[in-house]
Parts: sequence; structure tokens; C-alpha cells
Amino acid sequence: MKNVLKDKTFEFARMVVHAYKNIISRHNEFVLSRQFLKSGTAPGALVREAEYAQSKLDFISKLSIALKEANECEYWVELLKDGAYIDDNESKMLVSANRDIIYILIASIKTAKVNNQK
Repeated sequence: MKNVLKDKTFEFARMVVHAYKNIISRHNEFVLSRQFLKSGTAPGALVREAEYAQSKLDFISKLSIALKEANECEYWVELLKDGAYIDDNESKMLVSANRDIIYILIASIKTAKVNNQK
């Protein structure tokens, strides 16, 4: 069965890794880009962890942390754009893909919370 959240977070992580490589090779910038790399790849790893959560509460917790990481990633994208390490088009593409993930995570967390109350 296809898992949209798993697929989107993996594809986003690939985008982040690609952007990270470009930032360090073109601009020799390692501080902001490292934070961007960590927060941009974390949601996918956390979604994978959630697949084998020990309980529904553990599942909700993992997705909630993934949501926080995705939100943090957008902050780093904004800083990288402001510092001219990424251009406007790349910034828009990253933010759009990240927001798709954020919306899915929010919906998934809400659904999991409702299901946990039953």
C-alpha cells in the first residue's frame, strides 16, 4: 500500500540533501546548511520510526516531533534565502514541499488523537 507521508518526506529529504550539497560547494557555508540538513531529513526518519511505534501515543509523539522538525526546517530555508545561499525559486519549491508535509502531519496527528480516544 502506498504511504503518501512516507513518500513525500523521503522525496523532501532528497531535495534537502541536494540543496545542502549545493550550498556547501557553492558558498562554503556549513553552519546554517547543517541545521537545514538535520531538520529537513528528520521528518522522514521520524515517520519511519512511527511505523513501528510501541503504542498509539508513541505514534502521535513521533509524528508531533516530525511536525516540529518540518516547521524548524522552514525557518532555516528562510534564513538561507535571506543570506542568498539559495535563490527565490529554490526557496519556494522547498517551502511548498515542506508545507505539504506539515499539512499531512497535522491531519495525521489529529486523526491519530481521535482514534486514540476511542
